[in-house]
Amino acid sequence: MATNRPSALYDATGYWYTSSAEERGVEVLNALRRYRSAESDMRKRTRDSMGMGDTDLAALRFLVRASRRGEDVNAKDLATHLGITSASTSVLIARLVASGHLRRNPHPTDRRGVLLTVTNDSHVEVRSTLSAMHRRMIVTAESMSADEQAVVASFLDSMSEALSIDDHAEADGPADGTADSSANGPAEHPAESTAESHDPTDSETRIR
Repeated sequence: MATNRPSALYDATGYWYTSSAEERGVEVLNALRRYRSAESDMRKRTRDSMGMGDTDLAALRFLVRASRRGEDVNAKDLATHLGITSASTSVLIARLVASGHLRRNPHPTDRRGVLLTVTNDSHVEVRSTLSAMHRRMIVTAESMSADEQAVVASFLDSMSEALSIDDHAEADGPADGTADSSANGPAEHPAESTAESHDPTDSETRIR
């Protein structure tokens, strides 16, 4: 697996500045993939450490954040945040209550309402599991200059927009019933295609 490479290495070799726009774009996407891989590994370690699945952990993190902000959360709020059905939410809540991570509390003004809160033990467990990692991420983000932070934030927002487009959505066909050429499949994105076919070890060799 490729490791993170400090920007100083690019400065020392000159590769980053003398390469083509396409090569630099590939390097950026590969760096983003390395980050996503590292994040995926971190989430797996967290799940294994806490003995729960992705949805359970996402529910706890959502409830912990809500608790810190002093916000009330009910089953509907949790289902909306997680994007799951009410039936699945009920099963999830029952599971977290049984494991001692979650409490059901009566709503203070709605006699039929139920609010969800994480237990004190869950607060401690989440903090001990994630706080060190969060601190390292904050230190890394704060180490950049204001201009660098703005560039990174803008890039990630743009990437989020690029990924949010549904290329598989069915396009409305022409009124005359003729076949739409776009129906044969989404157009290939040059940057994505290049990055997918690019072997990161090639650039590792060039940089060295």
